[in-house]
Amino acid sequence: MVKLNAPDHVARDAADTAITTVLAAERAARDEVERAQREAQAAAEHARAAARALADRTERRIRLVVAAFDTDLARRLAEVEAQALRFAQPHRLEKAETAALDDAIAALVRELTGGRP
Repeated sequence: MVKLNAPDHVARDAADTAITTVLAAERAARDEVERAQREAQAAAEHARAAARALADRTERRIRLVVAAFDTDLARRLAEVEAQALRFAQPHRLEKAETAALDDAIAALVRELTGGRP
């Protein structure tokens, strides 16, 4: 504390010391705020990079799932088309098939006409 009747240079020294202390504290506070801002910017950039990486991984996984689906669908469609081609081909009946068909037709005719089974 400065005495009221102290010499002028003592009062100036005390004031200079107080001003220097305040300026140093202000500079330290400003430096700390700037450091905190840099850390916040770095954290935000890190978060953006992590979000981009996650989006990229998700996109790759979606493409893999779609590709697997497309491959499976193409395989199944090829099977259906092959089966359709087989069904479209005329089938020559074997003797046993012709006999079974004749028997079935005869049974149906008897049933419809009231004839004997």
